[in-house]
Amino acid sequence: MSATEPNTSLTRTERLDRLPYTRAHTKLLGGSGIGWALDAMDVGLISFILAALATEWNLSGEERGWIASVGFVGMAVGASLGGLLADRIGRRQVFALTLLVYGLATGASAAAGGVAALIALRFLVGLGLGAELPVASTLVSEFAPKKIRGRVVVILEAFWAVGWILAALIGYFVVPLENGWRWAFLIGMAPAAYALYVRWRLPESVRFLERTGRHAEAESAVRSYEASAGIPAPVPERVYHPEQAPDGGPSDAASVTSGEGSPTPPKARWRDLWTARLRRRTLALWVVWFFVNFAYYGAFIWIPSLLVDRGFDLVRSFGYTLIITLAQLPGYAAAAFLIEKWGRRATLATFLAGSAVAALLFGQAESVGTILATGMALSAFNLGAWGALYAVTPELYPTALRGTGAGSAAAFGRIASILAPLAVPFFVAFSGQPFAFAMLGAAFVLACAAALLLPDRTGEALEEE
Repeated sequence: MSATEPNTSLTRTERLDRLPYTRAHTKLLGGSGIGWALDAMDVGLISFILAALATEWNLSGEERGWIASVGFVGMAVGASLGGLLADRIGRRQVFALTLLVYGLATGASAAAGGVAALIALRFLVGLGLGAELPVASTLVSEFAPKKIRGRVVVILEAFWAVGWILAALIGYFVVPLENGWRWAFLIGMAPAAYALYVRWRLPESVRFLERTGRHAEAESAVRSYEASAGIPAPVPERVYHPEQAPDGGPSDAASVTSGEGSPTPPKARWRDLWTARLRRRTLALWVVWFFVNFAYYGAFIWIPSLLVDRGFDLVRSFGYTLIITLAQLPGYAAAAFLIEKWGRRATLATFLAGSAVAALLFGQAESVGTILATGMALSAFNLGAWGALYAVTPELYPTALRGTGAGSAAAFGRIASILAPLAVPFFVAFSGQPFAFAMLGAAFVLACAAALLLPDRTGEALEEE
């Protein structure tokens, strides 16, 4: 059967999986990616703002650590709640809500008059940021054709580099100005406006719609993607319920389009992640998320400030950070290519091993050339690993638990991102920057070991049950 002919014996998810990449996928990827980039921009901005506030507010290292860490406390809570809500009320709804929450809280941070107010607002920002990332990756993975699903999710993650580059540009051109950090926070309000676009223009997950009995909406979404690919949709009386096997006979058209008689799906429960079938992958995944978060945020939240501590002025420090950040793009490009060639597990483990070596070398670097070279290597390997991790995570769970599983792993990882900004000043005070980056390299090694225990679902359809 030709790819342009209708197949009347496929479920809706199978119809989505057989499609080529189309303009509809580009619209979803771009729409979700912009939200992802805005998220990254906000996370990145705080690293530049901390360096500026250290002078303006005469902040201690401990105060800077708490301002950075409290946002990750919010992200831990947000990731866990966001994943559960995504499985209960929908991916798109939660995605839009999170953008609204952290956009408004970021804008309000511009009016902060002291450390306490800024800490409170950074917690609210974190709530939105933490929930948005696993929900967006889940939504995109559930629409992407299975042959290129990993690559599509890595490309989504690559928007993180776009956001960090925007943050670096704002840090370089805006933050050094008088009250520049306040203007930077105001620029960070953009996600609040973008939430309206997400709510009204992006599709809801077909798998979620089917689970909740909204078959007419699910069918409409699938047909729009088929139309984008130039593939005729099957006639209504030959469309099957998602629960029905292809050889089980045609479903009744009315029941498919209306969803009447569909059972209410069971609510997603956190404890279901620890059943005998899922507990090993959940444990290994949580370990990867924990140590990748610890190493990434330990390094990149502090790089601008650590460069200042090495004797570079604020502008030069931000300029070097911008150059290091640009290296994220080739890292994502390499991961996007290799994720379908080597497979998920091999790609993730390789990039984590490269991150460990780069972190160790960056800690030892002294000249401008070696700082930039090793910093760029760290940036490329680290963000390539993030891309692979976001591709792996939604694939490990069935539809009913996909948002919960992705959100819970992200939430556990956020515990490490809370600890890392507090731990780095301690490591530096204990034995200097080389020791600090050696500890971050060790975290990458542990993440690599856990990644090797994950199942590899390259090219496989997402699990329904």
